[in-house]
Amino acid sequence: LRSCAHEEAEIQTRLRAAGERVTQSEVGAQQARDAAGDAEGSLGEVASRLGLPPEPAPEEMAEARREELSGRVERLARRREQLGPVNPLAAAEYDEAVAYVEELETQRTDLEGALNELEGLISETDRRIRESFEETFEAAAKNFEEVAAHLFPGGRGRLRLVRPEQTPRPVLGGGAPEPEADAEATEEAEQIEQRSTEEPGVEVEVTPAGKSTKRLSLLSGGEKSLVALAFMFAVFLARPCPFYILDEVEAALDDLNIDRFLQLVRRYSDRAQFIVVTHQKRTMDAADCLYGVSMGGDGVSRVVSRKLGGKAFEQLSVEEGLAEPESAAGA
Repeated sequence: LRSCAHEEAEIQTRLRAAGERVTQSEVGAQQARDAAGDAEGSLGEVASRLGLPPEPAPEEMAEARREELSGRVERLARRREQLGPVNPLAAAEYDEAVAYVEELETQRTDLEGALNELEGLISETDRRIRESFEETFEAAAKNFEEVAAHLFPGGRGRLRLVRPEQTPRPVLGGGAPEPEADAEATEEAEQIEQRSTEEPGVEVEVTPAGKSTKRLSLLSGGEKSLVALAFMFAVFLARPCPFYILDEVEAALDDLNIDRFLQLVRRYSDRAQFIVVTHQKRTMDAADCLYGVSMGGDGVSRVVSRKLGGKAFEQLSVEEGLAEPESAAGA
């Protein structure tokens, strides 16, 4: 549209110029004829004053001039006809198109500026995230070693960063690696990586006492639970929260490991409140406050709470006649 409007405006300009030249030529011819007549009259007056016979006008030169001007007028007329009909609204439409293009250029400039600003904001945000992650990871890794040493006496554990190009071992559950993405997803991921910093992953390594370092997929259910608890407490110590809800996290632990877990809960109970959903009597015994939930003969759930210290499960069961309730113990 812009090209056509520009071409049409150019043709119209040429047409107007040709018309003006024709008009100027006609005016010039008429002026020449008038000047020639005036000159002849002046020449006759001068000759009459001097008593000389008037000289004949150069008819041949005048005729050649008239023929030249006539030919030029005809050529300009033919050029005007070749231009074809003129759209009188073309100039206005061209001006509108130019204004629209200028508006689009302005919007494009604004969008490019906004894009550059967003890219700068993204870069700054990525930098802050990276710094915060590195700080948190360093603290969590240090805490994980301490907590793992408590849950795995004689053993050790550590957290380490792995880059995307590395193949990490299964973490906390030992799931199989995800299948390779299709070509489109791979291309999209590559485009994202070109604009952002590669984000590392976190791998957990645990070495139980008297054993070599194992992949987490080879650990027992209880050992996996201990690893998860160690990781949770490590993050808790790095970024503490007001309270935590633990849903049967010690279900796969034996009595000895339950005691170790409860020691951790008791150790950090002055920093946060722990709400534990449990069926384990040892956990209930260690609670400061116990909430028991059971279903009566009418099918309605009953909630009973007791703020007791030590032997809480036995006292609650005797007083309320609960048969193996699912309890929430608070420490």
